[in-house]
Amino acid sequence: MNVPGNWHKAAKANLSIGDRAADKVRNGMGSWAFVMTFVLFMAIWAALNSSSSFRHWDRYPFILLNLFLSMLAALQGAILLIAAKRADAISAAMAENDFHTNVRAKKEIEDLTAINREQLELIKELVAKIK
Repeated sequence: MNVPGNWHKAAKANLSIGDRAADKVRNGMGSWAFVMTFVLFMAIWAALNSSSSFRHWDRYPFILLNLFLSMLAALQGAILLIAAKRADAISAAMAENDFHTNVRAKKEIEDLTAINREQLELIKELVAKIK
């Protein structure tokens, strides 16, 4: 059986380019830096397109911005599904590893319990012979 630390290294080494990219994008989109940058971008977009001193490339109601937001939402949904699928696979592999570890531990405990019983019987025999 694999040691858990080695299992994680092996799993990371076997990731496809798409899985690595999905993880990086998911980790980026799931950060406060992304949220703050996104809010700042939206505020600047709205301010520039609402201001009378700039040339408006996307007048209110910001149809181009809505298109970009819809595309971003579609991509985020797909990336989150890919990441969730990978998380499920990792959880299943870890659960299987835990199961095998538990089976081995149970066997070892049963062996130790049997040895302990034998020792107790031997001690009883020795005590009986001494008396």
